[in-house]
Amino acid sequence: MKNQVAVCCICFFVILPLNLVGTILGRNLSGQPNFPCRVNAVPRPIPEKKWFMEPAVIVCLGGILPFGSIFIEMYFIFTSFWAYKIYYVYGFMMLVLVILCIVTVCVTIVCTYFLLNAEDYRWQWTSFLSAASTAVYVYMYSFYYYFFKTKMYGLFQTSFYFGYMAVFSTALGIMCGAVGYMGTSAFVRKIYTNVKID
Repeated sequence: MKNQVAVCCICFFVILPLNLVGTILGRNLSGQPNFPCRVNAVPRPIPEKKWFMEPAVIVCLGGILPFGSIFIEMYFIFTSFWAYKIYYVYGFMMLVLVILCIVTVCVTIVCTYFLLNAEDYRWQWTSFLSAASTAVYVYMYSFYYYFFKTKMYGLFQTSFYFGYMAVFSTALGIMCGAVGYMGTSAFVRKIYTNVKID
């Protein structure tokens, strides 16, 4: 009972005021959007395009290359996490993380360029989700790893494994999505900086 009261007090006296202060500061300090060129108030109709240029297809295919860049390292990370092997090569893991970020940015820029080339202006969520779809492939790989590389069984071990892998994949997806969006946003800002609209 004492712990529940403490958690409720933390929620009401720490988390709630910090949320309110953060919301007020975020709204007041954000200012006006700084677009590189004038934006039309009426959205243009998006022309008809081929099936592989649809945002849903781009999102599904966007995570294949970033996952391919970390595929081998995922085996060693999973082995150290689930098979209790000691992981020594943190420098190599840092290099793989840098490669993942570079490949993610490059892939999302290419996906966004295809989208903008097809006169589809809905690039923001597409760039985030195409980068974040790497996490879907990592989660699918965790199924392969569970059934073919571990000796886990039972409801508790299965739910524990897939619950932790869902949290890991979600965190990886948010990280990759943020990196992809920031890189694509810089790219779009750069290519539209010198555009003059009459």
